[in-house]
Amino acid sequence: MIFIYLVIAISALIAYYIYNNTYYWRNRGIPQDLPHPFYGNMVGFRKNRIVHDMLEEYYNKYRKAGHPFVGFGFLFKKGALIMDIKLAKNVLIKDFSNFTDRGQFHNPRDDPLSGHLFNLDGKRWRQMRQRLSPTFTSGKMKFMFPTVIKVSEEFVKVMFEEVPAKSGGAIIEIKELMARFTTDVIGTCAFGIECNTLRTPDTDFRKMGSKVFTDLRHGSLLTAFEFSFPELAEKLRMRIVPDDIHEFFMGLVNETIAYREKENIKRNDFMEMLIELKNKGSYTLEDGEVVKGLDIGELAAQVFVFYVAGFETSSSTMSYALYELSQHTDIQDKLREHINSVLQQFEGKLTYESIKAMRYLNQVISETLRLYTIVPFLQRKAQNEYVVPDHPSYVIPKGTTVFIPAAAYHRDEDLYPDPMKFDPERFSAEQVANRDSVEWLPFGDGPRNCVGMRFGQMQTRIGLAQLIKNFKFSVCDKTDIPLIYNTKSVVLGTVGGIFVRIERI
Repeated sequence: MIFIYLVIAISALIAYYIYNNTYYWRNRGIPQDLPHPFYGNMVGFRKNRIVHDMLEEYYNKYRKAGHPFVGFGFLFKKGALIMDIKLAKNVLIKDFSNFTDRGQFHNPRDDPLSGHLFNLDGKRWRQMRQRLSPTFTSGKMKFMFPTVIKVSEEFVKVMFEEVPAKSGGAIIEIKELMARFTTDVIGTCAFGIECNTLRTPDTDFRKMGSKVFTDLRHGSLLTAFEFSFPELAEKLRMRIVPDDIHEFFMGLVNETIAYREKENIKRNDFMEMLIELKNKGSYTLEDGEVVKGLDIGELAAQVFVFYVAGFETSSSTMSYALYELSQHTDIQDKLREHINSVLQQFEGKLTYESIKAMRYLNQVISETLRLYTIVPFLQRKAQNEYVVPDHPSYVIPKGTTVFIPAAAYHRDEDLYPDPMKFDPERFSAEQVANRDSVEWLPFGDGPRNCVGMRFGQMQTRIGLAQLIKNFKFSVCDKTDIPLIYNTKSVVLGTVGGIFVRIERI
């Protein structure tokens, strides 16, 4: 009898939860498409549609209606999808103090690699951000610059070996090639390891990095639970990083630190900066607060996210840029002329200053990130109830997840006329000056923007400058137009390769 009552009680709770989730926003006068009990407004997630398309379709449905935000369900999580750019700016910058957290699952105690800067919230995030920010200054980028240049020179050598001098060049799959380049860069700068992935692509280092974006530790249901109820999942001591990935990166970090400390090796890389933070008994933050140095789990988590985010976003951006330049050879020719012109001013050398001076190269990269936004949305969590300015009937309750659909903004015709056209002139100095910063969000904005943005931009600029200077790119019979995207990946990735024709200059 007790069992029957228990089943009834649990069934009633589930029914109430589903009802509350389904009509939560409608009962508050906020529009929302009726959500699916499991997928929310993401029907087709990881099956037949990419996140970017689902968010863009939903955004476009309500875009002209004048709502500052609408209800949106991502799996079991009920959230607010920000429609108004001004409100997005409030969330990210003006009223950031109420939206400091992301509300992502992390469990540093049982799942150390999940405790990285991107996931951390509250005091943990603030302290880690202050610790890490000094490692990504322009001065520190200058220290790492020669290391990236060295890898890029090997990259060019490999390309010359793969592209014959004869007329017609070669048809090459560039997505994997770009990933091998950025893997070697990150492997060297994060771990101090000569991965040599450019010449031996089938390495554990490369395979483990690829698996992060597609492999799940659990099935879809438990993963959805961790995403939707991160605090409860942490209390239940759940983990999200697959065992093989955890063991590989933890082992690599421990071995690297032990070797460096035993041999007293010093390098100008990210790992060296983190080891210094670990070895400090205490660390004084900008506000004067004294905190402990990093423990091994915290250090490993930061190296892990630096590697994963650094190789994937930069390699994808380079691939999509070359894909577009292959179709728009006039833009490619203009970019090559610009790169050569800048190099002439710097004695033909790729230096930190010459790369910074390549403004049109930066425009090409910025336009690529607009059209091919790698991470489709930004996520924040309301610390307290938030009444939308000038819209008193629109209230974001405390604890609500806020979704900012960056990829949808980037393809909004009111913000970017003819949004599907690849046009680097959108990012000329004049146009950027007339545009609100939150209209372009590949790295986020405000105090919680991407801490590694400078590094990502640096390696992308170096890689593309080397390639455009030495090679011509064009479409071929194997080039997919349009591209076919991988529905299993949350970030923007393609199914199969991106093939283009490459010829020597």
